[in-house]
Amino acid sequence: MSIRMRAMFARSKSLIGLRVRSLGSRIALVYVVLLAILMVATLFVANSSIAIFARENAEGDLGSNARVFDQIIASRQSQMANAGQVVARDFGFREAYATGDTDTLISALQSLRDRANVSEAAIVQLDGSVIGGDLDGTALLPRLENGKDRGVIRLGKDEALAAAVPIEMPDLAGWLILVSRLGPADVAQLSRLSAVPIEAHVVDRGDLAPHLAQLPLGKIGEVDDGNGERLVRVSPLASLQEGSEGRLVLTHSLEAAMARYTVLHVALMFISLFGMLAGAWAAIRISRGVAKPLQQLAEAARAYAAGAVSKVRVSGPSEVRSLAASFNAMVEAVEEREQQILHASLHDVLTGLPNRRFFIEKLDRAVQRQTASARTLVAFIDVDDFKTINDSMGHAIGDGVLCAVAQGLQDQFPDAMVARFGGDEFGLLLNGIEAGFDCTAIARSLEIVLNREMTVDERPVLVSSSIGIAIGPDDAANGDGLLNSADLALYRAKSDGKGGCHFFEPSLDAEASRRRRMEVDLRHAIRDGDFELYFQPLYSISEGRVKGFEALMRWHHREHGMISPATFIPIAEETGLIVPLGEWALREACRVAAQWPDGLSVAVNISPRQLGADGLASTVAQALAQSGLAAPRLELEITESVFIGNVEKTLRVLHTFQALGVRVALDDFGTGYSSLSYLRSFPFNKIKIDQSFVQALGDGGSAHAIIRAITTLADALGMETLAEGVETAELLELLRSEGCDMIQGYLISKPVPAAAVLNLLRSVHSADRKAVAG
Repeated sequence: MSIRMRAMFARSKSLIGLRVRSLGSRIALVYVVLLAILMVATLFVANSSIAIFARENAEGDLGSNARVFDQIIASRQSQMANAGQVVARDFGFREAYATGDTDTLISALQSLRDRANVSEAAIVQLDGSVIGGDLDGTALLPRLENGKDRGVIRLGKDEALAAAVPIEMPDLAGWLILVSRLGPADVAQLSRLSAVPIEAHVVDRGDLAPHLAQLPLGKIGEVDDGNGERLVRVSPLASLQEGSEGRLVLTHSLEAAMARYTVLHVALMFISLFGMLAGAWAAIRISRGVAKPLQQLAEAARAYAAGAVSKVRVSGPSEVRSLAASFNAMVEAVEEREQQILHASLHDVLTGLPNRRFFIEKLDRAVQRQTASARTLVAFIDVDDFKTINDSMGHAIGDGVLCAVAQGLQDQFPDAMVARFGGDEFGLLLNGIEAGFDCTAIARSLEIVLNREMTVDERPVLVSSSIGIAIGPDDAANGDGLLNSADLALYRAKSDGKGGCHFFEPSLDAEASRRRRMEVDLRHAIRDGDFELYFQPLYSISEGRVKGFEALMRWHHREHGMISPATFIPIAEETGLIVPLGEWALREACRVAAQWPDGLSVAVNISPRQLGADGLASTVAQALAQSGLAAPRLELEITESVFIGNVEKTLRVLHTFQALGVRVALDDFGTGYSSLSYLRSFPFNKIKIDQSFVQALGDGGSAHAIIRAITTLADALGMETLAEGVETAELLELLRSEGCDMIQGYLISKPVPAAAVLNLLRSVHSADRKAVAG
């Protein structure tokens, strides 16, 4: 204890006439005095902080409402401008203006004024004269000629919002002006939209009071107008009239803002008083128990030895306190280690969330209590393209994304159980959901929290997740069934695209069974050779002949007939069967093409899964050697998605193809992520323009410009261009005019079996000769 504290205690004794003889009494007195000092200091700091907070909050309210006023004014001007544009572009209106039909113009302006709910609607002509309104056209003319189209003008004694719309026939012939008055009543109506009591005034700069004119524009200042201190913000308003400078003045009573915290001040005083009384009571209890610490410690040791977790109060002399603290530390350390072991077995290390085991235990207990009126919801969540995030941005960012997803789910669903199942998979459990509750609201909340841009280590990361939801007891009566149903719904969500949510449907179980059967049949088909290659011609516009064919896989199922590639290719990609299937297609395409005339090439699609597998370059070299096909006659088509992930490995493989003499084409150009960067990284021989751009040529718009840009870029880089999905002669002529080299589509031919290729060549060449002769 310090000398100053001893002196203070001595003075206290002399004042109150007490003699403190026992250690317990001295402890009680010191405790009460220190508590009183602490309470007074806390009360002072709290009141000061409340005052500062109240002022900052009032300034924040005023600033927020200033922005709201700005948005309301801008919105009103946009509404007037939109209404004016409809009239200004009307043929009848422009005809009446061109012919000088004043009566028709005035009638149209009156109709516009009523419809748009504005104060004035008039026309300002190029010489400053005005039709249909009491406006000073000469004062408006300089601003209008400088391109200003919105601002404040003077309308009588009041300020008013104005929006100008040019009248073009086609050259500029005047301006249609819409004016909305900002009188005291109008501004007061706007003020009532504010969440806090704000007074608003719109005045001209010259009419500002001196103490307001000195305030910096757009800043919040404090003034005393005789009715108390007020926060004031003066904002400039754009002017559409010479000699007029509008100002928006917002004021907020500081006294009224502070009054809201009066109850808090009173509450703090009562809390301090209660704290003093509670502290005095605690001091008395401590002083009474000073003689018993050793006995309590002995009893606690015996209880702990018997298996009960027991601690003692740390009190008494320093030696006793040290012993009691050491005993309590030992108990806490043992208990903490036990809790850590238990926690580690039930929680995820990275996110701290419950793990799959803990989740299933909670789910099993929840389904035992579920009824038709107290349902159980399970959501299965998978972060889309998480491997890409890990590979492209690093595992530290990937871990940060997982933690951000976990925190977002916990914040959005504080009453739910959120678990990490492992990797990029999470689970959500909600029980006791009433029968009438709309679970789509939960789905929408999940989509909002999981599909957004997250900031990890100060880096923006765009994250999306797929979600599958199952609800018991309708979807399943037990925990395993609910998890399986949610997993099936998740699979459908991922199939439908990224960032989606899907509820379980009974058809999903049937669909999963169908996919499993399809996978089995696919394995048998690869083993038994049930696949066949069809070939679609690649036609050169400039040379007027077929230069090659694209090999397309077809599956003749022994029971179900022809299976669409859109059905079996995704299953092959997912299961990895695309690798042996693609290898077969490559060898078969080379074998068939080797029998064609020398001038014909064959194009084979290479999937991202194939390109990522080891040994693809060796397979290509073997296919060429076994078939005898010249390397320049083989063209491998890849999509931009192969660059997602290990870009360096992909580029190495592509350069290996190029070293073999094989041509490489970039398929579906323009629909991926960063086409131009890939063209810089690797010299492709051909760019295939996606059919979505080709089909859009008939609709006009920007498709022409896009295709022209692609062909110009490809020509500059020494690459050919091929347009997919050409079905009409009109599209052919449009592509010819845009500089496209080759086309592919039903206009030339549908895909045909290998046996029909030579006949197709003769028919196409015969048709070309007839077209030339005609």
